[in-house]
Amino acid sequence: MKRPVNPSELAPPIGFAHAWLVEHGEQKTVYLAGQCGYDKAGKVESPGDLVAQLDRAMANIGLILKDAGMTFADVVQLNFYVTSRDDYAAARRAFGEVWRRHCGKHYPGMALFQVVSLFDPQALIEIQGIAAR
Repeated sequence: MKRPVNPSELAPPIGFAHAWLVEHGEQKTVYLAGQCGYDKAGKVESPGDLVAQLDRAMANIGLILKDAGMTFADVVQLNFYVTSRDDYAAARRAFGEVWRRHCGKHYPGMALFQVVSLFDPQALIEIQGIAAR
């Protein structure tokens, strides 16, 4: 069985799903669409603030995982897309604080990519990944 995961606390998706939950017997896998620091209206919550956008994107992922019956402990892989590697490097300590607040000491496989831009020009970070149980 598979179903889209679109929590009511997030902006309604247009042309995509926030995630897809695939269930086969006892196994559940969630495929997360890219999440930015969007508020419930679908607007970037903190333009110009990379760390605040990370925090909001992680909170949005937490809502998706909860809706799918999972937690951050079930996340097995995350890809981070940033528009500035240098801004990320300068904010690493603050990123760690945000990470621990959402994920504790759970560290899935991760990758970081610098991209020219994201779909929303105010977005500085987008996070995509997979969770499994």
